[in-house]
Parts: sequence; structure tokens; C-alpha cells
Amino acid sequence: MVDYSRYQFLKVEKDGNVAIVTLNRPEVLNAIHAALHRELEDVFVDLNEDREVGAIVLTGAGRAFSAGGDARAMSDRTLDEALGGGASLPLGRARRLILNMLEVEQPMIAAVNGPAAGLGATIALYCDIVVMAEGARIGDTHVRMGLVAGDGGVPIWPLLVGINRAKEHLMLGTLLDAREAERIGLVNHVVPPDQLMPTALDLARRLANGPRKAIQWTKFALNKWLRDSVNLAMDTSTLLEAMTMASEDHKEAARAFVEKREPRFTGR
Repeated sequence: MVDYSRYQFLKVEKDGNVAIVTLNRPEVLNAIHAALHRELEDVFVDLNEDREVGAIVLTGAGRAFSAGGDARAMSDRTLDEALGGGASLPLGRARRLILNMLEVEQPMIAAVNGPAAGLGATIALYCDIVVMAEGARIGDTHVRMGLVAGDGGVPIWPLLVGINRAKEHLMLGTLLDAREAERIGLVNHVVPPDQLMPTALDLARRLANGPRKAIQWTKFALNKWLRDSVNLAMDTSTLLEAMTMASEDHKEAARAFVEKREPRFTGR
């Protein structure tokens, strides 16, 4: 039996043969700092090895799914730190997180209960099915922080919505409301907030109780598209994101976020 008690910022519960994983930093909208990122890397390995689990639901505690990377930790990073030379969160770990998600054999359903931005959106979109609550919003907002959308958005968005829509939304850092995200094919289902977890759990139970090998191997074959896309684009996008982490525009965006004001970008 896998022991999930060591996780500090994730809550892992079992509902029969369904695992419910909750990002659990509600006081900061489940923003992903270095420790939570490490836990996310590890939990997908643990879940993949847990033979009691037939399907997984991923959600957020409180009123957000995840606000993405923790902006308060971003404002003073150097290029060396971003590339991994003493960084609290080197970008090589971004690739590890995505690949660990893609290796999970069991179907994963994202239950997006509130804002899912930046890395939060990426984690939701790498699940196999995405269910959103009405009123929730989702988007890759890296560019609003002066960053390249490098930690997984570049490989996944074109596969979901097409290359030109991906360019528009990634370059503008658009936050899409749930119905628009459903309309363009970014997410699967939009339901009233009180139906979010029942819907996600119903899907998870149907998958967990189905022909397990047929379902898991179908997922494995389909994920070949995602693995190829990650291998094609993610090394470049993460390197470019690391370079923008040392930019003046990124540092200004992080300061502006903390100070609750609009950033003043200079193109440097």
C-alpha cells in the first residue's frame, strides 16, 4: 500500500478505487512553490504504482484550482538560478513533472473548481478529461508575468485548440471563462459548481470500473501524441522561459503582482 501521509501541500484521499488529489494551499490560491512542485512530481509516481487506484481526480482546495507559480518567489531569480544552479525550482523539474503526469497509467480527471492559471492551467490540461465549474476561468498567463509559456503550455495547447488559437491565447495570456474554454475544445465539460465533484467522480468511477487494461492502453497510445509534442517543443520553451526569468520585464511583473499594481514593461 502506498503511503501518502508524507505530503504536506497535497491531500490524497481514497473513494473506493478512485484517488482524489487536492492541491492544498488555499490561503494562496494553491500557488505552486518549490515544495508543492516537488510533491506534484512525486505524487504522480506514487499514484502510478498504487494498484488500488483505478482512476484519479485532481482538484484544488478552497476557491481556486491553482493560481500557478508563486509570484512572491519569482522577483529576484537570476538566469543561473532559473537554469538550475541553486534555484529553488530549476526548469528541468518542469519537464519532469509533465513527463511524470504522462506516465500515469490510470485515467486522470481535472475538477477545475476555480481559477487555473499558468502552471495551474498546464496541470489541469495534462489530465485526460477536464471538467470545469461554471464561473471558473483557465489560461496560461505566463506572458503577463513577462515569461515564455514554457513549462508545458507550448506542447499541449496546439493539440487541444489548434496552432493559431494557441498562439493567440498564449501570447496574450488570456484567461478564458469556462464556457469559452469548452467551446474551443480546451476542456471537456462545464457544470454548475455543486455538480463539479459529482460529475468528476462519476467519470472516474466509470473509468476505474471499466476494462482496466483496454482503458489504460488506449490512454497510453493517445499519450504518444503528447510525448512527441513534449519532446519536440519543451526543451526549447523551458530554456526560453529560463532566459525570460532573468529579464527586467519579469522582475517588474513579479514586483507589480506583490504590490497589487499594473506592471510597467520596458521590453528588457
